[in-house]
Amino acid sequence: MPSPEEAETSNASFKSLGLIDPLLQAVEQMKFTTPTAIQVQALPPALEGRDIIGVAATGSGKTAAFALPILQKLWDDPKGLFACVIAPTRELAFQISEQFEALGSAMGARCAVLIGGVDTISQSVALAKRPHIIVATPGRLSYHLENTKGFNLRNLKYLASTFMCSLLLC
Repeated sequence: MPSPEEAETSNASFKSLGLIDPLLQAVEQMKFTTPTAIQVQALPPALEGRDIIGVAATGSGKTAAFALPILQKLWDDPKGLFACVIAPTRELAFQISEQFEALGSAMGARCAVLIGGVDTISQSVALAKRPHIIVATPGRLSYHLENTKGFNLRNLKYLASTFMCSLLLC
């Protein structure tokens, strides 16, 4: 017999969770057939504008669980710097950025990655192009906040961290 969580997940669809058509098309193009447990639990409150804290295993769909609501809100109110995602590693920052770009491509969502090991001048140029979403490691985000003229997070609508659990449980 399936657990209540499994039963809830098996009956859900991205459409029933409230995603708009451009995002429904994006998840279909990415071959996401049904939402995962973390997505079923996170999408409805996130789409209502509520804060969420989600903990799930690697490969469980956590990135889409926070990226889809951010992109949906961006569709409703497409203004400059909209969201910042903080990732612990360069590799994860790139993976998250790729997900945002794939899910948000039909909407014209622009993403910039700020990580160590990459020229800061090229990152400053990327910031000058006014991306909607920034995915950054903490050190490089701090560097640009201190050193890149005109860059700040004052008008930021969403902040997501992919490693808060590690920080809170230490």
